[in-house]
Amino acid sequence: MNAKKRYAFIILSVIFFGICHFWGSKFRRRKLKLKNSNSYLKHSENLYERRTLAVTSSEISLASPYSSSCTLSTCFDMSKCAGKPFKVYVYPLDDNVQPSSSYMKIINAVIDSRFYTSNPMEACMFVLSLDTLDRDPLSQDFVRNMQARVENLKYWNNGLNHIVFNLYSGTWPDYTETLGFDIGQAMLAKASISNENYRPGFDISLPLFHKHHPDKGGAPGFVKSNNFPVVNKYFVAFKGKRYVHGIGSDTRNSLHHLHNGQEVVMVTTCKHGKNWREMMDERCEEDNLEYDRWDYENLLANSTFCLVPRGRRLGSFRFLETLQAGCLPVILSNGWQLPFDEVLDWDAASISVDERQLLQVPEILHGLSRPRIFAMRQQTQVLWDRYLSSVQKIVETTLEIMFERVHPTLARDSRIWNTNPGALWTDISHRFSKSQVLVPMGYSVLDIRPVTCSHNFTAIISTSSNIVSSTSPIFRLIKNIASSANVSEIVVLWNSQVKPPPIKDWAFLGGISSSPPISVVESKNSNISTRFLQSSLVSTNAVLSLDDDVTLTTDEINFAFEVWGSFEERIVGFPARNHYWDDGKKMWAYTSKWSNEYSIVLTNAAFFHKKYAKLYLENLPRSLASTTESYKGCEHILFNFLVSHVTKRPPIKVTQRKKYKDAIAQRDALVEAENFSQKQTCINIFFSGFGYMPLIKSQLRLDPVLFKDPVSNLRKKFRKIELVQ
Repeated sequence: MNAKKRYAFIILSVIFFGICHFWGSKFRRRKLKLKNSNSYLKHSENLYERRTLAVTSSEISLASPYSSSCTLSTCFDMSKCAGKPFKVYVYPLDDNVQPSSSYMKIINAVIDSRFYTSNPMEACMFVLSLDTLDRDPLSQDFVRNMQARVENLKYWNNGLNHIVFNLYSGTWPDYTETLGFDIGQAMLAKASISNENYRPGFDISLPLFHKHHPDKGGAPGFVKSNNFPVVNKYFVAFKGKRYVHGIGSDTRNSLHHLHNGQEVVMVTTCKHGKNWREMMDERCEEDNLEYDRWDYENLLANSTFCLVPRGRRLGSFRFLETLQAGCLPVILSNGWQLPFDEVLDWDAASISVDERQLLQVPEILHGLSRPRIFAMRQQTQVLWDRYLSSVQKIVETTLEIMFERVHPTLARDSRIWNTNPGALWTDISHRFSKSQVLVPMGYSVLDIRPVTCSHNFTAIISTSSNIVSSTSPIFRLIKNIASSANVSEIVVLWNSQVKPPPIKDWAFLGGISSSPPISVVESKNSNISTRFLQSSLVSTNAVLSLDDDVTLTTDEINFAFEVWGSFEERIVGFPARNHYWDDGKKMWAYTSKWSNEYSIVLTNAAFFHKKYAKLYLENLPRSLASTTESYKGCEHILFNFLVSHVTKRPPIKVTQRKKYKDAIAQRDALVEAENFSQKQTCINIFFSGFGYMPLIKSQLRLDPVLFKDPVSNLRKKFRKIELVQ
């Protein structure tokens, strides 16, 4: 019996020591791994301490990035904006602190905008020339001693009426939203801003964009088809970095659970950063191999949904990339204030999912209907193209939001912001939500008139001759216009130092009575086109813009107006021109050669909507508007650039007329040759100013029904058009 007890005791002892040895060795391996991990963290912290040693103690001690109590009524001086148009001043560049390329794009966009002023006394808001985009002390673009620098600015005044642009804030390991200096009462236009720190109606949330993001224009969206339903090779996809440790690692470390390599593709890599091998876990090698098997661009182009999980910060470059690709972004970033959320409806173009519901993402997405997926995919292209495809559009959207906050009676509703052509290209008369008496002071000079004759048109004739005789082509033109039943008013723009004939002589020589009324406007030296200024002031939507030597019959005018009634968003006219790429000179070229293709309809014989005249005067970048001061004959081209940019459609040519100018009118061949040469220069200047080529080629020509058909003339509505050569 005692022997049995001894054997049992020995066996139990062996088992006990075996268990202790097993768990002890496992504990030692875990401790060793933790030690290696801690050594890396310690190394990173030491590196951080060394890299930030030059940062002043005042910059480090600012735990709170800005005052959370600021609102437009408490931290903004409205007296600087009341009674005058909204203007923005940019401080002169500091020669000792060169801004980064990204911040220079922002500064240039502000200076080129219609809101810019070089006079600080006129300014409602101020933009720093000091680069505040990257406030990570480890970055090479980090500007040191920022607190002292801003306090030395003449108009700083504790940040009152200032706006600070920022893309990156905080640093390893916690990436807080502090900027390293006190912005006082300044507004913050910031990427990756959290709901907690965002001050509604005061701050603006920006999209995070790459340093190579285009300064102007921007690439178009990738969606080229309207196929329904939306069918792609992959249902939902993600390819990106995985953070093994630290902030932003939880969601990305769990993505592999969703990956099946078929309709759901979730691939990550640990291979980033200098010390990635020291941070590897047991899954890194397998993840890296799977990651290399998939092409990122291919996934973007062939996936219905694309995951946009948070990175170290709340925002991600992936957000803009997925929007451009038309891959619906599935946002996994709790607490992120989405870009321009104040005006853009992101529910119509993206899906936000709580990070804690990651494993339920496929089930949630399968619950969306096909029509909704189709509509959301189309909306990604609208938001990308109108507000996000270039730095200029991002800055202009920011300034438009500020403009509407300062002048709320001019604010546009959500429908305008979230549909084409968007809020950046909406003329000011469409912004009024109330009557004209509530227009802010300073905007009355625009003289917004109500449209009283929506079914008629106003003819505006620009003169170029100093001498007007009874045989001048302009009187035949006036007579033909007056014979139209659709004309509401005729306006003659007198561009001469000689006094114009009296009104009664115009009516007499034109062979018309008191209807329609004729008015003569003497043109003054101006920095803007008198033609488009007068076009913006008429009481009809339709404007017939003409030169005084144009020869059009009443039938031609009536038919062109009827066509315009079906295509009010386009330019409809007679003289057409074209553009093409000259591969030899590596530049765009302008041509007036007779062909079946065109992209420009000149506004010296064309119908257009008066809203485009307002956009021409109000919304064009300053650099483009000033070009027409030096190149007078380029207004027609710039106007076509503008309308095609807004509508994404070509103009429309009506009837085939080889000559639309009077043969008797005298023309200087040298002047015409110089004007043609200027147009060659202008088309490339405008291409550079817009950042892309908006002109669209067309082969469409609209003629009347039964045009030149061998039938009785009594069956034809516009029978006289066929007689025109």
